[in-house]
Amino acid sequence: MKAFSYERARTPAEAAAAVARSPGARFIAGGTNLVDLMKLEVETPTHLVDVNALPLDKIERTADGGLRIGALVRNTDLAADAQVRKDYAVLSRALLAGASGQLRNRATTAGNLLQRTRCPYFYDTAQPCNKRLPGSGCAAIGGFDRTHAILGTSQSCIATHPSDMAVALRALDAVVETVKPDGSTRQIPVGEFHRLPATTPHLETALELGELITAVILPEPVGGKHFYRKVRDRASYAFALVSVAAIVQRDGKGRVALGGVAARPWRVEEAERELPNGAVAVATPLLAGARTSELNAFKVPLVERTIASVLADAGVRS
Repeated sequence: MKAFSYERARTPAEAAAAVARSPGARFIAGGTNLVDLMKLEVETPTHLVDVNALPLDKIERTADGGLRIGALVRNTDLAADAQVRKDYAVLSRALLAGASGQLRNRATTAGNLLQRTRCPYFYDTAQPCNKRLPGSGCAAIGGFDRTHAILGTSQSCIATHPSDMAVALRALDAVVETVKPDGSTRQIPVGEFHRLPATTPHLETALELGELITAVILPEPVGGKHFYRKVRDRASYAFALVSVAAIVQRDGKGRVALGGVAARPWRVEEAERELPNGAVAVATPLLAGARTSELNAFKVPLVERTIASVLADAGVRS
Protein backbone atom coordinates (compact mmCIF):
# COMPACT_ATOMS: atom_id res chain seq x y z
CA MET A 1 0.00 0.00 0.00
CA LYS A 2 1.28 3.43 -0.93
CA ALA A 3 1.73 6.06 1.77
CA PHE A 4 -1.06 8.61 2.18
CA SER A 5 -2.07 11.50 4.42
CA TYR A 6 -5.34 11.55 6.36
CA GLU A 7 -7.88 13.97 7.81
CA ARG A 8 -11.33 13.88 9.36
CA ALA A 9 -14.00 16.16 7.93
CA ARG A 10 -16.37 18.10 10.19
CA THR A 11 -19.01 19.09 7.62
CA PRO A 12 -20.02 17.76 4.19
CA ALA A 13 -18.85 20.96 2.46
CA GLU A 14 -15.53 20.78 4.30
CA ALA A 15 -15.08 17.20 3.14
CA ALA A 16 -15.84 18.13 -0.47
CA ALA A 17 -13.44 21.07 -0.38
CA ALA A 18 -10.68 18.93 1.12
CA VAL A 19 -10.88 16.39 -1.70
CA ALA A 20 -11.12 19.10 -4.36
CA ARG A 21 -7.96 20.89 -3.22
CA SER A 22 -5.80 17.77 -2.80
CA PRO A 23 -4.76 16.01 -6.04
CA GLY A 24 -5.26 12.27 -5.67
CA ALA A 25 -7.56 12.61 -2.63
CA ARG A 26 -10.46 10.24 -1.91
CA PHE A 27 -13.32 10.05 0.57
CA ILE A 28 -13.36 7.06 2.89
CA ALA A 29 -16.25 5.71 4.97
CA GLY A 30 -16.75 1.95 5.32
CA GLY A 31 -13.74 1.29 3.10
CA THR A 32 -15.00 -2.14 2.05
CA ASN A 33 -13.92 -1.58 -1.57
CA LEU A 34 -11.37 1.22 -1.43
CA VAL A 35 -9.08 -0.40 1.15
CA ASP A 36 -8.92 -3.62 -0.86
CA LEU A 37 -8.00 -1.65 -3.98
CA MET A 38 -5.35 0.27 -2.06
CA LYS A 39 -3.77 -2.97 -0.84
CA LEU A 40 -3.48 -4.15 -4.44
CA GLU A 41 -2.27 -0.70 -5.55
CA VAL A 42 -5.09 -0.54 -8.05
CA GLU A 43 -6.03 2.69 -6.28
CA THR A 44 -3.23 4.83 -4.84
CA PRO A 45 -4.82 7.90 -3.22
CA THR A 46 -2.35 10.37 -1.75
CA HIS A 47 -4.85 11.72 0.78
CA LEU A 48 -7.91 10.24 2.51
CA VAL A 49 -10.77 12.35 3.88
CA ASP A 50 -12.69 10.42 6.53
CA VAL A 51 -16.41 11.26 6.43
CA ASN A 52 -17.62 8.85 9.11
CA ALA A 53 -18.23 11.61 11.66
CA LEU A 54 -20.61 13.52 9.40
CA PRO A 55 -24.33 13.52 10.35
CA LEU A 56 -25.38 11.49 7.31
CA ASP A 57 -26.50 8.26 8.95
CA LYS A 58 -30.26 8.76 9.28
CA ILE A 59 -33.29 7.44 7.38
CA GLU A 60 -36.00 10.11 7.40
CA ARG A 61 -39.42 10.73 5.87
CA THR A 62 -39.61 13.42 3.21
CA ALA A 63 -42.42 15.96 2.91
CA ASP A 64 -43.87 14.19 -0.15
CA GLY A 65 -44.06 10.78 1.55
CA GLY A 66 -40.75 9.36 0.35
CA LEU A 67 -37.55 8.55 2.24
CA ARG A 68 -34.24 10.34 2.57
CA ILE A 69 -31.44 7.84 3.18
CA GLY A 70 -28.22 9.35 4.51
CA ALA A 71 -25.03 8.53 2.64
CA LEU A 72 -23.53 6.86 5.72
CA VAL A 73 -26.47 4.57 6.51
CA ARG A 74 -24.99 1.07 6.68
CA ASN A 75 -26.36 -1.55 4.32
CA THR A 76 -27.47 -3.76 7.21
CA ASP A 77 -29.47 -0.95 8.82
CA LEU A 78 -31.06 0.07 5.53
CA ALA A 79 -32.13 -3.48 4.67
CA ALA A 80 -33.64 -3.92 8.15
CA ASP A 81 -35.49 -0.60 8.31
CA ALA A 82 -39.22 -1.21 8.81
CA GLN A 83 -40.31 1.45 6.31
CA VAL A 84 -37.90 0.18 3.65
CA ARG A 85 -39.07 -3.40 4.13
CA LYS A 86 -42.73 -2.34 3.90
CA ASP A 87 -42.71 0.21 1.06
CA TYR A 88 -39.44 -0.41 -0.80
CA ALA A 89 -39.01 -4.16 -0.43
CA VAL A 90 -37.05 -4.46 -3.68
CA LEU A 91 -34.30 -2.37 -2.06
CA SER A 92 -34.17 -4.46 1.11
CA ARG A 93 -34.02 -7.67 -0.92
CA ALA A 94 -31.27 -6.34 -3.18
CA LEU A 95 -29.15 -5.32 -0.20
CA LEU A 96 -29.54 -8.71 1.45
CA ALA A 97 -28.44 -10.39 -1.79
CA GLY A 98 -25.14 -8.52 -1.72
CA ALA A 99 -21.82 -9.37 -0.10
CA SER A 100 -21.82 -10.90 3.40
CA GLY A 101 -23.32 -9.89 6.73
CA GLN A 102 -19.96 -8.61 7.93
CA LEU A 103 -19.49 -6.41 4.88
CA ARG A 104 -23.06 -5.10 5.03
CA ASN A 105 -22.37 -4.00 8.59
CA ARG A 106 -19.64 -1.67 7.31
CA ALA A 107 -20.71 -0.78 3.76
CA THR A 108 -22.53 2.53 3.30
CA THR A 109 -25.24 3.76 0.98
CA ALA A 110 -22.91 6.11 -0.90
CA GLY A 111 -20.08 3.60 -0.98
CA ASN A 112 -22.35 0.96 -2.48
CA LEU A 113 -23.18 3.30 -5.37
CA LEU A 114 -19.51 4.14 -5.86
CA GLN A 115 -17.98 0.67 -5.65
CA ARG A 116 -15.83 -0.20 -8.62
CA THR A 117 -16.07 -3.08 -11.05
CA ARG A 118 -14.92 -6.55 -10.05
CA CYS A 119 -13.50 -7.20 -13.53
CA PRO A 120 -10.44 -9.42 -12.88
CA TYR A 121 -8.42 -7.48 -15.45
CA PHE A 122 -9.11 -4.25 -13.54
CA TYR A 123 -7.77 -5.89 -10.37
CA ASP A 124 -4.67 -7.31 -12.09
CA THR A 125 -2.12 -4.51 -12.41
CA ALA A 126 -0.09 -6.59 -14.86
CA GLN A 127 -2.94 -6.38 -17.39
CA PRO A 128 -3.94 -3.35 -19.50
CA CYS A 129 -7.15 -1.69 -18.30
CA ASN A 130 -8.61 1.60 -19.47
CA LYS A 131 -10.45 2.05 -16.16
CA ARG A 132 -7.24 1.77 -14.20
CA LEU A 133 -4.91 3.46 -16.71
CA PRO A 134 -6.73 5.37 -19.46
CA GLY A 135 -5.42 4.58 -22.93
CA SER A 136 -3.68 1.34 -21.94
CA GLY A 137 -6.27 -0.94 -23.57
CA CYS A 138 -8.81 -3.50 -22.37
CA ALA A 139 -7.52 -7.01 -21.71
CA ALA A 140 -11.07 -8.26 -21.11
CA ILE A 141 -11.99 -7.78 -24.76
CA GLY A 142 -10.98 -11.03 -26.38
CA GLY A 143 -10.09 -12.44 -22.97
CA PHE A 144 -12.05 -14.50 -20.46
CA ASP A 145 -15.20 -12.37 -20.55
CA ARG A 146 -17.85 -14.76 -19.18
CA THR A 147 -18.97 -12.33 -16.45
CA HIS A 148 -18.69 -9.18 -18.50
CA ALA A 149 -21.19 -6.73 -19.94
CA ILE A 150 -23.35 -7.35 -22.99
CA LEU A 151 -25.12 -3.97 -23.05
CA GLY A 152 -23.77 -0.43 -23.29
CA THR A 153 -20.24 -1.64 -23.97
CA SER A 154 -17.56 0.08 -26.04
CA GLN A 155 -14.22 -0.69 -27.65
CA SER A 156 -12.62 0.68 -24.48
CA CYS A 157 -14.38 -1.35 -21.77
CA ILE A 158 -16.82 -4.22 -21.20
CA ALA A 159 -16.84 -4.21 -17.38
CA THR A 160 -20.06 -4.46 -15.36
CA HIS A 161 -21.12 -2.46 -12.32
CA PRO A 162 -21.25 -4.75 -9.27
CA SER A 163 -23.89 -3.10 -7.07
CA ASP A 164 -27.15 -4.89 -6.25
CA MET A 165 -28.48 -1.86 -4.39
CA ALA A 166 -28.06 0.40 -7.42
CA VAL A 167 -30.25 -1.88 -9.54
CA ALA A 168 -33.08 -1.61 -7.03
CA LEU A 169 -32.63 2.16 -6.78
CA ARG A 170 -32.93 2.41 -10.56
CA ALA A 171 -36.24 0.56 -10.44
CA LEU A 172 -37.40 2.92 -7.68
CA ASP A 173 -36.48 6.13 -9.58
CA ALA A 174 -34.19 7.24 -6.75
CA VAL A 175 -32.32 10.54 -6.76
CA VAL A 176 -28.75 11.07 -5.51
CA GLU A 177 -28.23 14.21 -3.41
CA THR A 178 -24.76 15.79 -3.32
CA VAL A 179 -22.77 18.74 -2.02
CA LYS A 180 -20.01 20.46 -4.00
CA PRO A 181 -16.79 22.01 -2.66
CA ASP A 182 -18.37 25.49 -2.76
CA GLY A 183 -21.22 24.28 -0.53
CA SER A 184 -23.84 24.21 -3.27
CA THR A 185 -26.02 21.12 -3.62
CA ARG A 186 -27.66 19.28 -6.48
CA GLN A 187 -29.81 16.22 -7.15
CA ILE A 188 -28.92 13.63 -9.77
CA PRO A 189 -31.49 11.04 -10.95
CA VAL A 190 -29.92 7.65 -10.35
CA GLY A 191 -30.50 6.79 -14.01
CA GLU A 192 -28.05 9.58 -14.90
CA PHE A 193 -25.58 8.91 -12.10
CA HIS A 194 -23.54 6.04 -13.58
CA ARG A 195 -21.88 6.62 -16.95
CA LEU A 196 -21.46 4.16 -19.80
CA PRO A 197 -17.80 3.61 -20.78
CA ALA A 198 -17.69 5.07 -24.31
CA THR A 199 -14.08 6.28 -24.71
CA THR A 200 -13.64 7.31 -21.05
CA PRO A 201 -14.37 4.24 -18.88
CA HIS A 202 -12.31 5.73 -16.02
CA LEU A 203 -15.06 8.35 -15.60
CA GLU A 204 -17.68 6.18 -13.93
CA THR A 205 -20.19 8.64 -12.47
CA ALA A 206 -21.64 12.10 -13.02
CA LEU A 207 -19.87 13.42 -9.91
CA GLU A 208 -17.57 16.41 -10.29
CA LEU A 209 -14.19 16.79 -8.58
CA GLY A 210 -14.73 16.80 -4.81
CA GLU A 211 -18.50 16.34 -5.03
CA LEU A 212 -19.76 14.31 -2.07
CA ILE A 213 -22.89 12.17 -1.92
CA THR A 214 -24.96 13.19 1.11
CA ALA A 215 -28.14 11.16 0.64
CA VAL A 216 -30.30 9.06 -1.64
CA ILE A 217 -33.92 10.19 -2.00
CA LEU A 218 -36.70 7.70 -2.67
CA PRO A 219 -40.02 9.00 -4.06
CA GLU A 220 -43.29 8.04 -2.46
CA PRO A 221 -44.00 4.29 -2.61
CA VAL A 222 -45.50 2.88 -5.81
CA GLY A 223 -46.97 -0.28 -4.25
CA GLY A 224 -47.19 -3.54 -6.15
CA LYS A 225 -45.17 -6.70 -5.64
CA HIS A 226 -41.43 -6.24 -5.27
CA PHE A 227 -38.81 -8.73 -6.47
CA TYR A 228 -35.05 -8.95 -6.60
CA ARG A 229 -33.87 -12.09 -8.34
CA LYS A 230 -30.09 -12.60 -8.49
CA VAL A 231 -28.45 -15.38 -10.51
CA ARG A 232 -24.84 -16.10 -9.60
CA ASP A 233 -22.25 -18.85 -9.64
CA ARG A 234 -22.73 -19.69 -5.97
CA ALA A 235 -25.50 -19.09 -3.46
CA SER A 236 -23.82 -16.33 -1.47
CA TYR A 237 -20.97 -13.83 -1.52
CA ALA A 238 -20.87 -13.66 -5.31
CA PHE A 239 -21.63 -10.96 -7.84
CA ALA A 240 -24.53 -11.24 -10.25
CA LEU A 241 -24.24 -12.90 -13.62
CA VAL A 242 -27.73 -11.46 -14.13
CA SER A 243 -30.08 -9.81 -11.67
CA VAL A 244 -33.62 -8.48 -12.06
CA ALA A 245 -35.22 -5.81 -9.87
CA ALA A 246 -38.93 -5.68 -10.59
CA ILE A 247 -42.04 -3.97 -9.27
CA VAL A 248 -45.21 -5.49 -10.68
CA GLN A 249 -48.68 -4.00 -10.22
CA ARG A 250 -51.98 -5.90 -10.20
CA ASP A 251 -52.67 -4.96 -13.82
CA GLY A 252 -49.34 -6.44 -14.87
CA LYS A 253 -47.69 -3.06 -15.38
CA GLY A 254 -44.56 -2.10 -13.52
CA ARG A 255 -40.81 -1.53 -13.66
CA VAL A 256 -37.81 -3.71 -14.47
CA ALA A 257 -34.09 -3.04 -14.08
CA LEU A 258 -31.21 -5.42 -14.81
CA GLY A 259 -27.88 -5.91 -13.10
CA GLY A 260 -24.82 -7.87 -14.18
CA VAL A 261 -25.18 -6.90 -17.84
CA ALA A 262 -23.81 -3.35 -18.15
CA ALA A 263 -21.62 -0.68 -16.58
CA ARG A 264 -24.71 0.70 -14.87
CA PRO A 265 -28.14 -0.64 -13.87
CA TRP A 266 -30.01 -1.25 -17.12
CA ARG A 267 -33.57 -0.03 -17.54
CA VAL A 268 -35.60 0.54 -20.72
CA GLU A 269 -39.05 2.03 -20.23
CA GLU A 270 -40.29 0.65 -23.54
CA ALA A 271 -39.68 -2.84 -22.16
CA GLU A 272 -41.82 -2.13 -19.10
CA ARG A 273 -44.85 -1.47 -21.27
CA GLU A 274 -44.56 -5.12 -22.37
CA LEU A 275 -44.83 -6.60 -18.86
CA PRO A 276 -48.41 -7.85 -19.34
CA ASN A 277 -47.25 -9.68 -22.48
CA GLY A 278 -44.66 -11.89 -20.80
CA ALA A 279 -40.92 -12.36 -20.42
CA VAL A 280 -39.92 -12.59 -24.08
CA ALA A 281 -41.82 -9.38 -24.91
CA VAL A 282 -40.06 -7.62 -22.01
CA ALA A 283 -36.61 -9.02 -22.72
CA THR A 284 -36.59 -8.14 -26.42
CA PRO A 285 -36.39 -4.32 -26.01
CA LEU A 286 -34.32 -4.68 -22.82
CA LEU A 287 -31.65 -6.62 -24.70
CA ALA A 288 -31.79 -4.66 -27.95
CA GLY A 289 -28.27 -3.97 -29.16
CA ALA A 290 -26.68 -6.61 -26.93
CA ARG A 291 -23.15 -7.53 -27.98
CA THR A 292 -22.06 -10.94 -26.77
CA SER A 293 -19.08 -13.24 -27.05
CA GLU A 294 -18.94 -17.01 -27.11
CA LEU A 295 -18.41 -17.03 -23.35
CA ASN A 296 -21.12 -14.60 -22.21
CA ALA A 297 -23.85 -15.20 -24.81
CA PHE A 298 -25.64 -17.28 -22.17
CA LYS A 299 -26.66 -14.05 -20.44
CA VAL A 300 -29.31 -13.35 -23.11
CA PRO A 301 -31.46 -16.42 -22.41
CA LEU A 302 -30.61 -16.11 -18.71
CA VAL A 303 -32.18 -12.64 -18.64
CA GLU A 304 -35.31 -13.99 -20.34
CA ARG A 305 -35.60 -16.91 -17.91
CA THR A 306 -34.99 -14.76 -14.85
CA ILE A 307 -37.68 -12.28 -15.93
CA ALA A 308 -40.01 -15.21 -16.61
CA SER A 309 -39.39 -16.51 -13.08
CA VAL A 310 -40.19 -13.11 -11.58
CA LEU A 311 -43.36 -12.69 -13.66
CA ALA A 312 -44.54 -16.18 -12.74
CA ASP A 313 -44.17 -15.34 -9.05
CA ALA A 314 -46.03 -12.08 -9.69
CA GLY A 315 -48.89 -13.95 -11.35
CA VAL A 316 -48.19 -12.66 -14.87
CA ARG A 317 -48.25 -15.29 -17.62
CA SER A 318 -45.14 -15.50 -19.82
